[in-house]
Amino acid sequence: MNRTLVLVSALGAGLLTTAGMAQTPAATAPPTTEAAAPAPVTPQAIPAKIALVAFEQAVFATNEGQKTVQDIQAKYKPKKDQIDTLSHEVDSLKKQLQGAPATLSDADRAAKMKEIDAKEKRLTHEAEDAQTAYNTDLQEAYGKVAAKVSVALKKYVSDNGYTLLLDVSSQQSNVMWANQSTDVTQAVVTAYNTSSGVAAPVPSAPSAPAATRPKPATTAPKPAAPKQ
Repeated sequence: MNRTLVLVSALGAGLLTTAGMAQTPAATAPPTTEAAAPAPVTPQAIPAKIALVAFEQAVFATNEGQKTVQDIQAKYKPKKDQIDTLSHEVDSLKKQLQGAPATLSDADRAAKMKEIDAKEKRLTHEAEDAQTAYNTDLQEAYGKVAAKVSVALKKYVSDNGYTLLLDVSSQQSNVMWANQSTDVTQAVVTAYNTSSGVAAPVPSAPSAPAATRPKPATTAPKPAAPKQ
């Protein structure tokens, strides 16, 4: 009888020990650090809804874009007026030389030609410098507005369920024809004007007749549109 109790006690102790070992993690097992590989994504065909946008034109058509161009033009107006005045001086000197009497001495004629040449060189130099500075300012301003319009554009096409957006700003666009109902340019301009809160600028006063010499551009250049 005593031997039976001892045997049962021994078996019970052994089971408890085994159970304890089973509940304790093995000390030599390293923790798993590698994440499970993601399941492969299966492409799915979905109905296409394509939108066209003249992105560059849209940027300059927004209230903010128009105001930006007006501000830059106002900045360069004094320089433009200076260049126009110099251009008129050159034209006036040329007319004087053409209408000079035949009795005008060669020395006087040479002096007038030298004066005209000097003024023409100065005019060309100042006009080119002004044009470069103007384009640089316009390019920088375009980039700032374009970045914000791009955000509004992506939100618009996403909210309206478009699956593909094509920019047709460039004359080299591969889009040969498209239904006008797919052009979202004006819709994006309207949406951006609403979200930006920028009021429409006051129309500029009619400009003076264009001079015959180069002057700061009054139209926007064609900077590259941000990637969609």
